[in-house]
Amino acid sequence: MSPITIDITILKSVDKVWDYFTKPEHITEWNFATDEWVCPAAKNNFEVGGAFDYRMEAKDGSFGFDYTGVFDEIVPLKKINYHLDDGRQVEVIFESLDPDMTKVTEIFEPDPEQPPQMQREGWYGILNNFHKYVENN
Repeated sequence: MSPITIDITILKSVDKVWDYFTKPEHITEWNFATDEWVCPAAKNNFEVGGAFDYRMEAKDGSFGFDYTGVFDEIVPLKKINYHLDDGRQVEVIFESLDPDMTKVTEIFEPDPEQPPQMQREGWYGILNNFHKYVENN
């Protein structure tokens, strides 16, 4: 399957966007696609070769999973490349458009077991939650 690309522009500095994207205390506040979900725990060793584990669960407890992987490349304020435990690759690009505007682009290999459009919508839902969290805090 071809990689899927999504992006969003956030009206905050790249420094703030980067911090909110990488720090566990912020990740738990935005890392879910809909209001029916939560991210109750986030752990990461934010360095090349470091692992991450973000718990995602339905609020009603009916389903949950650990989103896990390893950081492969980190270019501060510019780019994060990582791979998930199933081997799929993800690239996140941070582009400072001006001092108070940042474009975030995610390029990810879709799960071959799930419809691509559903994955695009889910990942975009998470990115949009991130956007709202950063702009409102």
